[in-house]
Amino acid sequence: MNSILKEQLDQNRLFDLESERRVLSSMLHSEEACIEAYSSLMADNFYSPKHGTIFQLIGSLYEREIRPTYVELLKEGHSLGVFTNPRDLEEIKYIAEHYIDDENIKYWIRRVKDKTRLRKYESFLRKSYQVLIDNPEIEVEQTLMEAEEELTNLTALEIDDKIDTPEEMAQLGYDEVERRFIRYKEIQELHKGVLPLDGLPTGFDNLNHITLGYKPGDLIILGAQTGHGKTAFALHTAKEIAVNNQRNVLYLNTEMSRQQIALRWGSILSAVEHDRIRSGSINETELSIILEGYSRLRQSGFYSYPCPNLTPEKTISVARKFRAQKNIDLMIIDYIGRMDKMDPKLQEWQILEQIVKTQKMLAQNLGIAVMCLVQLNPDGTLQGAKRMKNECDLMLKLAPISKEELDESEDLKKYVEPNYYIAIEKNRDGRSGIRIPIKFDLQKQTMKDAERIR
Repeated sequence: MNSILKEQLDQNRLFDLESERRVLSSMLHSEEACIEAYSSLMADNFYSPKHGTIFQLIGSLYEREIRPTYVELLKEGHSLGVFTNPRDLEEIKYIAEHYIDDENIKYWIRRVKDKTRLRKYESFLRKSYQVLIDNPEIEVEQTLMEAEEELTNLTALEIDDKIDTPEEMAQLGYDEVERRFIRYKEIQELHKGVLPLDGLPTGFDNLNHITLGYKPGDLIILGAQTGHGKTAFALHTAKEIAVNNQRNVLYLNTEMSRQQIALRWGSILSAVEHDRIRSGSINETELSIILEGYSRLRQSGFYSYPCPNLTPEKTISVARKFRAQKNIDLMIIDYIGRMDKMDPKLQEWQILEQIVKTQKMLAQNLGIAVMCLVQLNPDGTLQGAKRMKNECDLMLKLAPISKEELDESEDLKKYVEPNYYIAIEKNRDGRSGIRIPIKFDLQKQTMKDAERIR
């Protein structure tokens, strides 16, 4: 132990082994700290190769949903043959025993990252000095410009930020145009002119055709009034993606119990009326159909997390966890109006705006689609809609079709019993201002595109 204490006293300014140990210690004791560190650091952020190895082992355990503890870490290390001498065990024991409050984890992560930047700076100085020694007739302007660019990357940007050069942007544009040109030819030849999806299926053919699916990094906002199908829309989306297409979806529910969500699924997957399932007034044939539906759910990628005390910070933590462990493609928040307020002094629209901004950054950082359900006012408007609209990639509204419109609209008469609209208020990658007629069966909790009259 004396050698470890001496090492702490003799630390070089370019590394901070104590901060590295504190991060690893917290990861072994707290899931929240583990998520934060896993999402913020890489193995090469650690000066000590042994610490980098421990970080990778903890991350590997966590990805496999094995709680990273001292014992599990030892087992993993021994099975891989990476802990080969008593000093390794002494170091791991020291780390495990010196747990810090996980509320300080961001501070220690920042210290580890700052030391990484200092080491990069030291490497920059050494390289620059060597250039001067090796090149007596150096081109001054070019050398200083290159040095300035590298130094700016260390001071003005985050470590993983990337600036695209004109050449890179031109190449990216060329590659994208060429890819789309080739895809268009394939569409004409193989798919009879129907565009394939770029992202996750929406559950509605007409909406798929316009949006090309929910794409990684997209923020989707779905607004509806109370009792007008927000949850049914969310679960319809989850059914299409998780049940029909075997992709992973995380559903954060702020209102219903686990039993209520499970019963909703029974109706959605069987097309048996929800009230009859709740009351138990079903026959044996219907029971068999419902149980078959639950068998499909069992094999799906649907993960439900009832969380009545949801906060924006908690969505980040939970999303990171499920992205690491389950590789989720979509997170649905039902709904953001019930999320705990970050600052009681803020007005409602300010709170909604901040929540939406958080979810947009989360979608981009994790490379997933995020769908936020919001509640519309009785007049169909949304407080703070303009600011929320600026943040999102796709804004949809779900609303019933009035009897007057059904009677008067010639366009609606081309469909078989449409009763709801999906209105596309914003579509960053395509057309907007479009209303798609659908049929929503409230009793069966099912939705589908309204059929055209042949």
